[in-house]
Amino acid sequence: MMTVSRAINNKPGLSDELRQKILALADQMGYRPSQIAQGLATRQTSTVGLVVPDITNPFYAPIARGAEDVAYEYGYSVFLINTAADLDREAVALDSLWRKEIDGAILCSLRMPLDQLEGHLTRFPAVVLFNRELKKPLPNVVSINVNDMRGAMLAVEHLVESGRKQIAYLSGPANSYSSQRRLEGYRQALKNAGLAFDPQMIEAIQLNDSLHATTQAAVRALLARNPGLDGIFAFNDLVAISAVHTCQELGKAVPGDIAIIGADDISLATVIRPQLSTLHVSLAHIGRLAMRTLLEIFAGETSPASYQIEPELILRETG
Repeated sequence: MMTVSRAINNKPGLSDELRQKILALADQMGYRPSQIAQGLATRQTSTVGLVVPDITNPFYAPIARGAEDVAYEYGYSVFLINTAADLDREAVALDSLWRKEIDGAILCSLRMPLDQLEGHLTRFPAVVLFNRELKKPLPNVVSINVNDMRGAMLAVEHLVESGRKQIAYLSGPANSYSSQRRLEGYRQALKNAGLAFDPQMIEAIQLNDSLHATTQAAVRALLARNPGLDGIFAFNDLVAISAVHTCQELGKAVPGDIAIIGADDISLATVIRPQLSTLHVSLAHIGRLAMRTLLEIFAGETSPASYQIEPELILRETG
């Protein structure tokens, strides 16, 4: 039995001729080595966790695909867990991955408080954290963030330059860190343009199964308070697309009456009519970068403590 194990696991102590005979026989019998048994011996499972807040959101699909492509190339399997942006489910997901003794994790847009999150991060050998920032660096964690503040400034600056004066922000949930950063950019761009910040020009959208109905209600409320509304910056493309449809239902021309800009440049942005103006980042690149960074941590290679992705404003037909 030890001889077979040496051959299959490419250990020394066998002649090449005997090793090849054993491997040929194992192949004929359809034998595949147990990954669990190998993991017990090497303390590695060749698996990584990928946690996302909403598996139905087109934003996360290219990220997952990019990460999985790189993982496959290097012989890793990916556990995908959807948390539905629920804090309890986030904690359960992280605990589950820890119990599986995965080699590392890519954690996307977690909403749990930072102190609680940091407690989880220290349990994993390696983590790439997307869309969150730590107060203090951890040696096993690399952060990847989109420059959401700068992206929001680009969007609002363009709306101002195109003559829009009453610009609203359709924000995400209060515990969305991307939404908070985009709110900062929205406020700063208004200030730079000499326009007053008005809390009445903000409506929060809950990212759930009722997203379109919530967006409809938000746009109606904005127009009721501000009949002269002529520009909308939306927290993400799904909200922006719903806002476009709502404006059209209300008889408002887009962009003639109300210009609308989204964020993230998901695939649907070019499917709708008019096509959505938005902030572009390469989502597949983010997934590939996250997985490659995780591999670098595994290998003990030096990586920066954080990466920042710069968005690009893509002007199509709505803004």
